[in-house]
Amino acid sequence: MKSDGFLLPILLYLTKALHSDKVPDMNWNREENKRLIEAVLSLKSRDEAKRFLRDLLTEGEITEMGKRLQAAEMLSKGVPYSTIERETGFSSTTVARVAKWLNTGEGGYRMVFNKSHHDSSIQMRRGLS
Repeated sequence: MKSDGFLLPILLYLTKALHSDKVPDMNWNREENKRLIEAVLSLKSRDEAKRFLRDLLTEGEITEMGKRLQAAEMLSKGVPYSTIERETGFSSTTVARVAKWLNTGEGGYRMVFNKSHHDSSIQMRRGLS
């Protein structure tokens, strides 16, 4: 299955969450949550992911998730909070919340960044970028 960059965080987090009881305040064993994970895992392309996410989420929610991913990536590169706040429009509290999940969460952000970097390297070597 080909996974695009913006879909990876959702897929990885939901997949891991399905098999983990570590996510606080979240019952991943509820049937509707299992169904959501299965729905996301069934997506095969960027177009399918865009269409599904747009039907599922508001434009604001999609934008928020994209900005959180951006903030996490910036944090992982050591970018100062003030720069992240300026570029994302997030408050310092939101940046701190993203940092908390990046550093003490399930490891989903870092897993995605590693996979994304690996996929980009393969594409560059193949001349696909």
